[in-house]
Amino acid sequence: MPSTSALGPTTVISMKGAAKSGTETVLRWVWRSSIVLLVVLLLVLAWLVAFGNLFKPGSDLGYNLGLAGGLMMLSLLLYPLRKRVRALDRLGRMETWFRYHMFMGIGGPVLILFHSTFKTGSMNATIALTAMLLVALSGVVGRFVYRHIHRGLYGRELTLAELEAEFKDRQESIDSVFELQPNIEQRLKEFHQLAFAELDSTSQRIWRFMTLQHKGKSLSRSIRHDAKKVLADEAKKQNWPYAQLILNYSLAKRQIDDYVYAIIRLAQISSWTKLFSLWHIAHVPFIYMLLFSGIVHVVAVHLY
Repeated sequence: MPSTSALGPTTVISMKGAAKSGTETVLRWVWRSSIVLLVVLLLVLAWLVAFGNLFKPGSDLGYNLGLAGGLMMLSLLLYPLRKRVRALDRLGRMETWFRYHMFMGIGGPVLILFHSTFKTGSMNATIALTAMLLVALSGVVGRFVYRHIHRGLYGRELTLAELEAEFKDRQESIDSVFELQPNIEQRLKEFHQLAFAELDSTSQRIWRFMTLQHKGKSLSRSIRHDAKKVLADEAKKQNWPYAQLILNYSLAKRQIDDYVYAIIRLAQISSWTKLFSLWHIAHVPFIYMLLFSGIVHVVAVHLY
């Protein structure tokens, strides 16, 4: 059987692999649709709570929502304790604790917002709510940075050696795509040079960092478009079945996207690592500020 890494009229691609890819696409669509529906539901409930006068922050329901949200936010401290205290190593894997940390970091603020009915009636409540929103926003930013320096959302931290090995693999698999059109190789080489070029100006390096992914996606789309036209012409000449055309294009698309993405990751890994360190420096004070303001708010509510 011909290798699936080669593109051409004799290419045979596993239908099992294609079916698996199709299943993953469906599951991804279902997951994203579920998230959208959940967000819409929460927005509707938020509107009803804010403008429908369903309950007050001091009512039993409002109080219990605040209590549950506060305890969830307080439990966020368990994750850093699990990371640093060796005696807690037996209490589950770090990936599980990180999932818990993320869930509580989202669920806690949501419950507290509902508890407040999206209004603040005192200075201490305003300060506590602002501190909580800062921590939540900081967590979202941290999650965004985290995913660029780890393998998957809950995976281990990537190393430069791993990314270099991954890029080498992508180089070997992209050769078959070069055969589709002469200028594809040159365009990808130019993008590689752009990603790793030495720049004297800090502003130029920042601009490249901010725009490299967008340029990579644009280049990938352009090359995929050209590859699709070449494969369509080849399909007419060789009288391919439509399924073979689609599978060949899917293979080319994946190879192109993976190659461009490997260049971007390798070029930017050091910058993302520095950003994550800076984020951590800013995130920790926000947590202490939230803890202090939350205690003050709870004491003030029960005393007055």
